[in-house]
Amino acid sequence: MCVLCAARDILPVRGDSSRQFAAEGERNMAKSEDTFRQALAGKKIPVLTLDNKWHQLFTQAQAEIPAEVRRGEEKLNELLKRQGKLNTESKEIRKLKKKLMAEIMELADEAGGNPDAKTKKKMEEKQRLINDCNQKLEDYADELKVLPGEIDSVNYKLMLATMDICYHTIAENTRDIDLINDWVKNVRVEIKKNLVRKEDREKSNFDLYSYMHDIFGAEVIEIFDMKYNPEERKKAQELKKKTAAGAGKAGAAGKPGVMKT
Repeated sequence: MCVLCAARDILPVRGDSSRQFAAEGERNMAKSEDTFRQALAGKKIPVLTLDNKWHQLFTQAQAEIPAEVRRGEEKLNELLKRQGKLNTESKEIRKLKKKLMAEIMELADEAGGNPDAKTKKKMEEKQRLINDCNQKLEDYADELKVLPGEIDSVNYKLMLATMDICYHTIAENTRDIDLINDWVKNVRVEIKKNLVRKEDREKSNFDLYSYMHDIFGAEVIEIFDMKYNPEERKKAQELKKKTAAGAGKAGAAGKPGVMKT
């Protein structure tokens, strides 16, 4: 069996394990949320949807983004978009207001303090537009005062949901790691056992080959339909061991701090 395939077989399917942990997660949700809230106390939380590392979290965790997080992400982006739009429009309105006031002053100067009906109508229209600008600026300012609190609230809830996902993903990964560690230990034991069996079989083949070789000579390979020459194989293995031992000594001699006595 493929070793990697066997390793995958010991792990539960992600969806199945998520369902297994769901009941446990619901039981611990209140406790976890209290713990998370305490951990967040006094911390400055970055705006998550503007943080590239936050987006990478779900990619690295290979976790499906829950609907709750999706909704929080969308709501937060809407609030940020609205905040940006209000700030941009407020700047444009202030520019327009400044321009209108300058135009009124210009008309007043041209009229010399005694504007005619046409000029007065123009000035009144511009004043009406300035009043509209003032009203919009006031409305925008009121909304801009409220928006940061709404953004912080949605961002805070999104952070709690993110912490919960991270908590359960780490717990799930830890369980998988423990399963894999147990599997690796068992495989190592089996590998050692099989290496011993292999050496026993090779020794048995060599002894049998040597005995038959003494009787039949080199023809023993054809007589017994042998796929390889045990004698040559043994020599190759001995040479390989000597080469590895020599490389090990050379490596040790080259290490700094090793003194010969």
